[in-house]
Amino acid sequence: MSTGLTYAIGDIHGCAGALRRLLAAIEAHRAGARRRLVFLGDYIDRGPDSAGVVATLRALQDAEPDAVTCLMGNHESLMLAAYRDGFGTAPWLENGGVATLKSYGTRDPQALPHDVLNWMSALPTVSEDSRRYYVHAGFRPGRPGIDPDVPTCLWVREPFLSADYDFGRHVVHGHTPQLSGRPDLRRHRTNLDTACVFGGTLTVGVFSDAQDGPVDILQVAAEG
Repeated sequence: MSTGLTYAIGDIHGCAGALRRLLAAIEAHRAGARRRLVFLGDYIDRGPDSAGVVATLRALQDAEPDAVTCLMGNHESLMLAAYRDGFGTAPWLENGGVATLKSYGTRDPQALPHDVLNWMSALPTVSEDSRRYYVHAGFRPGRPGIDPDVPTCLWVREPFLSADYDFGRHVVHGHTPQLSGRPDLRRHRTNLDTACVFGGTLTVGVFSDAQDGPVDILQVAAEG
């Protein structure tokens, strides 16, 4: 039996307006069909409205907990480290955390809303269906299946990007921005980070039971 369509959304990085427009495009595209949403992490930092992005995602999850999956990204991990550990603050601020703090109306990571931090700390690293693994960054080539190493799932680029390795299922990921604004579609993986916060696009890959890779791609332009 068909499980409907899965819409996997690439790195948002505080681009709340683009997210709202992409969600509207998803609603029009699915035309009433069953759908699942999988967000691939990096909801915060660099862009103008990280707080708005997080609020939108949490509202979606609250409304449809079984149909909306939000994965952990390395930027969420950096933000949590900045809150927990003093030494974690500088790396986060240097990687766009200042914009996130501004969106929450503070300069102090310790003043971030506890409900937001609790939500982030509970985000899973990997999701899966019968054909695909969904993860923020990728896995280490050399062994099939889900990589058990959490930092790898959040941070890896090489050798994952160049290995052309078959993990047993197609890997859908973000993390490495495609400055062309187009997703990187490969035999064994699909990269949906199309550099929205750098003036590219915000992208969703549409997946079905029919094939491993996307059956369609939807995009909206970066915020002007």
